[in-house]
Amino acid sequence: MKVAGTVVAAYGRQYRVEVAEGETLLCFPRGKKSELACGDQVIVEQTSADQGVISALEARTTLLYRSDHFKQKLIAANVTQIIIVVATEPPFSDELITRCTVAAENQGIKALIVLNKCDLTDRVAAASAALAQFESLGYRVVKLCARHESALLLPHLAQQTSLLIGQSGMGKSTLTNALVPYARAPTREISQALNAGKHTTTHARLYRLGAMTSLIDSPGLMAFGLHHLSAEDLAQAFPELRPLLGECRFRNCRHDREPDCRVQAALREGAIDPRRYAAFRSLCAEIG
Repeated sequence: MKVAGTVVAAYGRQYRVEVAEGETLLCFPRGKKSELACGDQVIVEQTSADQGVISALEARTTLLYRSDHFKQKLIAANVTQIIIVVATEPPFSDELITRCTVAAENQGIKALIVLNKCDLTDRVAAASAALAQFESLGYRVVKLCARHESALLLPHLAQQTSLLIGQSGMGKSTLTNALVPYARAPTREISQALNAGKHTTTHARLYRLGAMTSLIDSPGLMAFGLHHLSAEDLAQAFPELRPLLGECRFRNCRHDREPDCRVQAALREGAIDPRRYAAFRSLCAEIG
């Protein structure tokens, strides 16, 4: 019997597929290659009461993945929104936030930033200042304490398939547990020696918050390679650069040292944050 389903967890070559409300099957892909992600819509041939074989993959609306020179790692599919979770402690990476927003912009996905652990009031101001550059570009920032104020996020989740993404130790799993009590996602305290988070979530997991609302918790990121994007893709994924593209003297302008570059002119005029421009050039250099 063939049934349609949604991949709600992916671990190795095994997948947990939701085929009906509250009913899941442990499934295996047909063939040796396995390139499925949490959130994928699939067709399953049920082989027993609790197992099946994935026979087909439905067309994706979006796909988030990271890549380097050698390999790529799928993160989630059919996501409509990414929620980048940072915290007042441990320190978060501006660069990683930029990479997440670039990946989202490339796929036409909304991006929202959550500043967690705002109960540490003496650290909120510094963390908020670090996020100001993203707010100035139109990215919304929600400030909360995941353990007690998760409800502040609910209006932003309605009728979305949202992916929680970010570094380890920022509170993604704590936020998941607060929003989805049955999730019981494992959490751990940050490493005091390294002032960094410890990995707790080992694979992406999709939870239903309603008929049209889903939340995907994902493992903590240390890096987010974007080698699958071109220099043109990167420029389009920076909202402040996008309106300027096509206004340079040269069609193949790299927005570096070329004469009559509109992006360079905007940078000199103060219309572009130098930190953002540096991030753009760094990404371009990375992909070669």
